[in-house]
Amino acid sequence: MLLETKGANRFKTRAYERGARALEALSGDFDALVRGGRLREVPGIGPALAERITELHESGRSEMLERLRRELPPGILELRDVPHLSRERIAALHESLGIRTLAELQAACEAGRLRTVKGFGEKTERKILEGIRALATREERVLLYKAEDEAERALDYLRSSSAVKQTEAAGSVRRSVETVNNLDLVAASRSPARVLDHFVAYPLAVSTPERDGNTASVRLAGGLSARLHVVPPKSFAAALLLATGSARHLEKLQAMFGPKLETVLAEPAESEAEIYGRLGLPEIPPELREDEGEVEAAAAGTLPQDLVAVGDIQGLVHCHTVYSDGKHTVEQMARAAERMGMKYITITDHSPSAYYAGGLKLDRLHRQWKDIERAREKVGVELMRGTESDILADGSLDYPDEVLKQLDVVIASIHNRHRMDADQMTRRLVRAMRQPVFKVWGHALGRYVLTRPPFACHMEEVLEAVAASRAAVEINGDPHRLDMEPRWVRAARRRGIRFVISTDAHSTGQLENVRYGVAMARRGWVRRGEVLNALPPDRFREEVRP
Repeated sequence: MLLETKGANRFKTRAYERGARALEALSGDFDALVRGGRLREVPGIGPALAERITELHESGRSEMLERLRRELPPGILELRDVPHLSRERIAALHESLGIRTLAELQAACEAGRLRTVKGFGEKTERKILEGIRALATREERVLLYKAEDEAERALDYLRSSSAVKQTEAAGSVRRSVETVNNLDLVAASRSPARVLDHFVAYPLAVSTPERDGNTASVRLAGGLSARLHVVPPKSFAAALLLATGSARHLEKLQAMFGPKLETVLAEPAESEAEIYGRLGLPEIPPELREDEGEVEAAAAGTLPQDLVAVGDIQGLVHCHTVYSDGKHTVEQMARAAERMGMKYITITDHSPSAYYAGGLKLDRLHRQWKDIERAREKVGVELMRGTESDILADGSLDYPDEVLKQLDVVIASIHNRHRMDADQMTRRLVRAMRQPVFKVWGHALGRYVLTRPPFACHMEEVLEAVAASRAAVEINGDPHRLDMEPRWVRAARRRGIRFVISTDAHSTGQLENVRYGVAMARRGWVRRGEVLNALPPDRFREEVRP
């Protein structure tokens, strides 16, 4: 970001971005690569970038980064988002008025001091102030997987300080909320000042830090803000509980337990389970702490104690290959599933109507079946053949029935005509769910988190049709979809509907999407016994056979 701000050519900035992505994706021994001088073996890392990475890894500092910070005006990364402020104008304001933070800039505008600087008039001052106020009301939200990446980088940095005894992400990230606007971090230390000094020096922090007691906040280069709260080791569990629960969850605990809650939180504890136990409750999993009845259920002894976990998943469902719009072959996907310890994988490429995604006509589908047979002889994981069949506009399923009945599993999804009105879409879905073939309703409402809202339908009516039909509901693990959202998962559970937690994987790496599907399932209170792909291969095949 500093290179871009300084005006370096775009090829150089892109090279650094590619290198960063290559390192993020690296699964091997990074230390060994650096020690052996083999960083250039990583695609996307050239000699200059390898030299910079080695310097930073070995010394903990970068001469280039420090030089850029010396050459650019202080606070430029915080001020660069303000409309009508160029790099040159930021430098002029720093030189004339000593401005280096957004707060100082706003104060100077409100006092009418910007217009005293050469090149700034009253009109420019007014526009800059309007821009600052617009920034203050803008909420920067990112997808869960991006927030997790940001949190893990920050935690790795914190752990590099010997003063940190324990640290963990809390807040929305720990509750696996689909979008996040703020990272909440908790650390245990007997030297809080040292930890806070270390935190505010985080290289990815772009704003002047705010400190108050044992808490500090910074804004990160990726747009999120991050807040760190440092407590003594004996108070870590209580601090983590307070920083994790939604405001409504904590208010419900306060309303139910009153002064007892403060007393329990003030006592040393080894874990959050110990704290909930002192309140007479079983531990409430982080994903459930949203005030959706979890405190009442815990008090009544009805809170599920067997929420599905990643380790319960035995098979990866909804996987695409090169036969449609995937990046890897049938065998490559199978071997990746085997490395993950899975017992089976379903190959569910697109049906013909999804021509834009390489949907398979019958001749190509038959070639895929032969490829699956060949792969079965080479891998230990069981391969099941299936399809992601389009739900057509009239509610029928793509492919004739005689083809569908030869498959092991059918994922039935909507990929077009999302703008039908709610009545039309409901009729379409109800008819699809009533088809006699067993189907898994794929990425149910077609949403892309932050970019495309769910399509309109009468959801309760559709769920009634699912409950009365030969159907299950997919909880889609694609981190851009995360469909269905937890409130509808809970509504499906109330009707006794079963689930498949899918990957919607289009590459071997995306098979790991299953963990996001599990997170959404847990937020919807889904238990292990309600998940079909938590069953062994034979049982799964029997349950979903079209």
